Parts: sequence; C-alpha cells; structure tokens
Amino acid sequence: MPDIIGDAVDRLITVELRNRAMNHGIIPGIYQAARAEGGGRPLTARAAEALVAAVRPGDPVLLVCGAGYPPEMPNGESDGPPGVAVLARALFWGLKAVPVFVQEAHHAPPVVASSRAAGIMVRDWDLVRERRFGAARFDAPTDQAAVRDWARELIARLRPKAIIAVERLGPNECGVVQYSTGYRPETAVDLAPLFAACAEAGVLSIGIGDNGNEIGFGRIFDFLADFHPYGRNRSPHAHGGACTTVATDILLPASVSNWGCIGLAAVLAFLLRDPEVLHTPEMEGRIIRACLDAGGWEARYCTTRFLVDGMVGETSMSMVQILAEMVRLNLAAPDRGPAH
Repeated sequence: MPDIIGDAVDRLITVELRNRAMNHGIIPGIYQAARAEGGGRPLTARAAEALVAAVRPGDPVLLVCGAGYPPEMPNGESDGPPGVAVLARALFWGLKAVPVFVQEAHHAPPVVASSRAAGIMVRDWDLVRERRFGAARFDAPTDQAAVRDWARELIARLRPKAIIAVERLGPNECGVVQYSTGYRPETAVDLAPLFAACAEAGVLSIGIGDNGNEIGFGRIFDFLADFHPYGRNRSPHAHGGACTTVATDILLPASVSNWGCIGLAAVLAFLLRDPEVLHTPEMEGRIIRACLDAGGWEARYCTTRFLVDGMVGETSMSMVQILAEMVRLNLAAPDRGPAH
C-alpha cells in the first residue's frame, strides 16, 4: 500500500510547471533517473519509510535549507523555508522528533517565520532537547574554513538520527556552488562537510531539490552532467557545471522543492495513519506569506509577490488539498457505496 500512494504522490509533485526560458522539460527525466538509481520504488515512500525506521520520539532531525544570496536575495527565496517548516511540523507531531533548522544566519529569518506560521516555535536548544518545546536553530559559519570543524562538533553535540536538505545548494565537481543556470553567488557557503560528518556518523540523509544543483543530486551526477542544460561548463560565469556532486542516502526530486516536502509529509501521514500530520491548504498559504514577509522572496524577480518558483501561492495550496485527499481516501475503510 505505501507504494500505491507513494507512486501517486510522486507523480503529482513532479508535474512540471515552468516558464520556457528556465530549465524546462527536465523534471520527468531527472525523476526517472533518481527512481531507477534508488531501486525503482516511489521515492516519497522510500524516504518516509526510512524516517519512520530511523527516528524515535525525542530524536533530533536536522533540516537544512538555503538558496539565494545577496545582493539579489539577501535572505534567500520562498522555495525552501516553507518546505522545512512543513517537515518540522510533520516530524514534531508525527514522529515526536525534535526538528533542528540549520542554515546561514541571513537565511534564518524566513525559516523562523515559516516555522512559526506552521505552529512550531523556534526555541533554545537545551529547552527543545529536554522538553521538546518546538524546534531549535543553529547557524552555520560564514567562513568556509570553519565549516568542517563546526559540522563535526554539531553532529557530535546533537547526535541527530536524520538530516534532510531542502533546496540547499551544493558544490559541483570543482567545489563551486552555483545557481541552476550556472551563475556563481560569491557569498555562498558550502555545507557539504555537514553531510560528510553525518555520513561518517551513520546518520540517514535525504536530499530534496528541483534542479540538480541542490544537495542530494550527487546520486545521479553522471546522468545530470549530460542531461541538464547547465550540467557542464556552458556559461561564461561558470566554474564547472551547475549540478552538485554531493549525494544523500535518498534523493527526492520534485518540480518545486517545497512540494517534495509536502509530498513526504503526506506519505508520513499515511504511514502513521494520522491525516493531521499533513497541514492544511490554509496553513500552506500562511507559511508562504510569512516566508515572503520575512525576506524569503520569490526568486524570479526578487519581490514579495505571492509566488513560489514563478507559480502563484494558490498552486501550492491546491497541492496540499489534493495530497490530503490522497491520504484521507487511502486511510478510509473500504466502502464502494450502495451504487457500486
């Protein structure tokens, strides 16, 4: 049964809606490559089952996002923070876990605002650890040379059971972090050492992204290098291709990274037999608006319009509604009705 709902969820969250000037017509191919590399099963089902198996009440789960840098997007974009907020809510209520947000300080305001809109307050680590009062937050160093030691110390201190990257940009084959069209943000911090530290500690890792340059897509790097429009050095700004070499245990591509998070929350709701693990369409709208108001702007024109990756916020709200119906109908008792 998880594969039945997982397959339906995967198909919905990978429906591609993009302006033709952007990387266009790539999500179906990327999804099929990721699914085949992962053994052929639906990817939301694999990710949800892995979280249920790995995480127990009180266990920390790291949620890492961060795309968009100054000067264009001083606090990042509206794809990423809403997604980690949705997962924080699902992990907190569904698995009784302790969500921990990790990002640079300038990416934190939209993350904190999105989480509050999802009903999960961001509190001091000691209070969260001891009494499970919401989520915690840790900011990464802005000095790249300090990241490796910081990452190892953080993992040793928190001892997480899982780490999930959502729209978190990762370095390419030259160690350079780039946007999906090959442009290099000069102030980007490479958090690959955090995922390396988790791998060394045996921590489950999941990567959610929508373009190939986000952490996790290293699982299918050889495919992406030839398939992606910017998979190789085709831009005058580029230092290597746009796609990352950083892999995670499970890769979950989606048309919008936030949608990957919503889909994962939906399958968690099904596995836990609790529809309330998935939030409501109305809450989705509040989360997106909170993100935008806190500086996580829409990425096309860097404005506060009610958009995520060029799509109106109501599209994401509708996505939640359809996924909620999938959960409800798959959990309902068998009933043909008198007409059937």
